[in-house]
Amino acid sequence: MVNTPTKPTIKDLPANAKAPAKETLLTPRFYTTDFDEMGKMDLSVNEDELRALVEELRIDYNQKHFVRDAQFDQTWDHIDGETRELFMEFLERSCTAEFSGFLLYKELGRRLKDKNPLLAECFNLISRDEARHAGFLNKAMSDFGMSLDLGFLTKSRSYTFFKPKFILYATYLSEKIGYWRYITIFRHLEAHPEDCVYPIFNFFENWCQDENRHGDFFDAVLRSQPALINNLESRLWSRFFLLSVFATMYLNDVQRAKFYRTLGLDAREYDKVVIQKTNETAGRIFPIILDVENPKFYSRLETCIENNNKLSAVAASNAPAPIKFLKKLPAYLSNGVQFISLFLMKPIRVDHLHGAVR
Repeated sequence: MVNTPTKPTIKDLPANAKAPAKETLLTPRFYTTDFDEMGKMDLSVNEDELRALVEELRIDYNQKHFVRDAQFDQTWDHIDGETRELFMEFLERSCTAEFSGFLLYKELGRRLKDKNPLLAECFNLISRDEARHAGFLNKAMSDFGMSLDLGFLTKSRSYTFFKPKFILYATYLSEKIGYWRYITIFRHLEAHPEDCVYPIFNFFENWCQDENRHGDFFDAVLRSQPALINNLESRLWSRFFLLSVFATMYLNDVQRAKFYRTLGLDAREYDKVVIQKTNETAGRIFPIILDVENPKFYSRLETCIENNNKLSAVAASNAPAPIKFLKKLPAYLSNGVQFISLFLMKPIRVDHLHGAVR
C-alpha cells in the first residue's frame, strides 16, 4: 500500500512564521500545466526575438539591485495598528505572488530542459528574478516581526491546472500589470517623497523593469503561436483574461483602500490608471482590448464591491450555515450577472498596424 503524502498544517509552522492567508478567489494562486504540451511548442516563427530576449535576460541588470541598504537600518515600530497590518498583508500578497511565479517558471525550466532548451533557459532566467523578488519581500516582512515559510507554502498550497495557452495569457498580463503597478507607485512617491513610509518602494523603478522584460518574453512566445492571437477563440480568451485580471485587481485594491491612502493614493484612481495602461499595452499583442472608458465598466465593478461587502457581513454574522447561504445567494447571483455583462460588453478590436478600431 502506497502512503500518500499529507499536506502540512499550520501546526507544522515554526513560531516566527506567519500563517499563510486563507485561499480565496481573490488571493494569489499557484499553477501547474501540461509540461509535455509546452515542450512541443514550435518557436520558429519568432525564434530570433526569443533568442535576443534570452541574451537580455542573461545580462541580469538587477543582479546587485535587491540589496538592503542603510534605509532599512531602523525600527518600524512607528508603523503600528491597522497600518502595520495593511503593510504586512501587502507584503505577504506580493511575496506569495512572486513566489508562485518562481515555482511555476522553475518547474517549466526543469521539465523543458531536454524538450525545448530555448524555452527552458528563458523560464530559468525569469525564475531567478522572481526568486529575488520573493526573497526581498519576505525579508521586508521580517522588519515587522514575521515572515513566510516558503517551503511550507510550496507544500501546503493547492495548485490550479492551466493549459499552456492559458498560462501564456495569464502570465503575460500578470507581468505587464505588475510593471504598471510598480512604476505608478514609484512615480507617485518620487513626486511625493513624504508619502514613502517604507524604503521598499524606492526599489520599484528597477524592479518593474524585471516585470517588463518578463512580459516581453511572454509577448514573444505568444507571437510564436499565431493561433493564440489571430482567431475568434483568441479574441474570446483575450477578453476573458483581461477582464479576470482587471476585476481581481480592482476588487482587491478597493477592499484595501486604507493601505493605498497610507501612500497618498486613492485606490480607485490608482487602479484606473494601471488598468488603462495595461489595456493599452495588451493591445500590442491581443486582438482585442476592453472598453474600460465605458462608464458601465466601473459601475458594474462597483456593484460587485457592494455585493462583496454584503457577503462579508453575512459571513461575520451568527446565522446558521443554511441561512447564511440563502442570504449570500442574491449577492452571488448579482456578481455572476455583472461579470457576464462585463464579458459581453463590446470590446475594442485592435489592428496592430493601424491602431485600435471600435
